[in-house]
Amino acid sequence: MKRTRYTEEQIIGILTEHEAGAKCADLCRKHGMSEGTFYAWKAKFGGMTVSDAKRLKALEDENARLKKLLAEQMLDAAAMKELLAKMYGPPRGCKSRGDALACVNVSGL
Repeated sequence: MKRTRYTEEQIIGILTEHEAGAKCADLCRKHGMSEGTFYAWKAKFGGMTVSDAKRLKALEDENARLKKLLAEQMLDAAAMKELLAKMYGPPRGCKSRGDALACVNVSGL
């Protein structure tokens, strides 16, 4: 993952300077960044406080962790299904079509 040069606190500080009346071009020159970066920050962090930004970062990290766990669980489940299909064949009432199994409702519902 790309490492940023600025912390959330610094970004919010730059945005508050802009809200206080500093011009975007001057801020960009002073802090060594492009105007595109400034406006991207403004879209993401505009109106936030430092604590809000820290909470956002924590939630983004947790979300990434949970997505990774979900992907691993789905991979494990798919591998288990494949293993069981190889060991025991298709379940009763199912017809094998290539890799996919087309199951017929055997309970009559």
